[in-house]
Amino acid sequence: MIPLDVFGSESLAADLLEQVRWRDGVECPRCRSDRTVKNGSYGPFQRYLCKNCDRTFNDKTGTIFAHSKVALRKWLFSIYAFLRFNTSLRQLHREIGVTYKTMHRRVERFTRALDVPQLNLVGPVEIDEVYVSAGLKGRERDQESRSRGLSTRGRGSYEGDKPPVFTIVDRGTGQRYVVPAKSADESTVRLLLADHEEESLTVYTDGFRAYDPLEDDEEFHREYVVHGDGEYVDGDVHVNTCESHASLARRWLSPHRGVSKDKLTQYLRAFQLRSELFRKPGREALKHAIEATL
Repeated sequence: MIPLDVFGSESLAADLLEQVRWRDGVECPRCRSDRTVKNGSYGPFQRYLCKNCDRTFNDKTGTIFAHSKVALRKWLFSIYAFLRFNTSLRQLHREIGVTYKTMHRRVERFTRALDVPQLNLVGPVEIDEVYVSAGLKGRERDQESRSRGLSTRGRGSYEGDKPPVFTIVDRGTGQRYVVPAKSADESTVRLLLADHEEESLTVYTDGFRAYDPLEDDEEFHREYVVHGDGEYVDGDVHVNTCESHASLARRWLSPHRGVSKDKLTQYLRAFQLRSELFRKPGREALKHAIEATL
């Protein structure tokens, strides 16, 4: 259920932020001391005094919501709609009544605050790569615009505005990861698969040559299917889950009409967060999104 009460009341939005931020107790954001006492209010937000550094702060201090003239309830609505419904920034700026520039800046601040996903693989693991359109959107070009109608054959590249994005599915834990890269080569693959619990990690791939060196490495047990030969599934050996997750990632990027490759990582971190809260009810999903930024 969508938490409409939070989006309609600034005091309820402030209460929700207070619950999530101080779930383990109030702590000064400057000196990290827990010697704090309540000290009046800052609008609908609780204000505190730190007895260690003798400075005051409130529930928003040190968060992405600090120093914003736009109501917290509107920012929470924007985050929720962006993650839950994949709403474009253009639509969001109309919905909450702020300029597109302000909306873009705040959502970008939100995505930058998200942590890099930690890959601790249990296995077996599927890994596959997909290439997405991500150019120089929002920046001045140092070359003439290319014609999008004249696509080149073969795999994409970061320099050619089609950077590779690896999808990794850990069948042991059910976790799915989407990680952009500057190149789809052996070193990138090894870096992505470096942290694993088993001495020999079982890896399922397709026939892409960047995975070939894994066969000669004792740390990995590689099995693969060759799509070029019409082979897609051989018992447990397939990358269908990766391909399915990659199609969701493409749909996630689609409403934004082309994402700058400089910002691709941020948008895919938001997609990762969206996957985590997908099955959570409205209020819990919103709490999880707030917690991810703190």
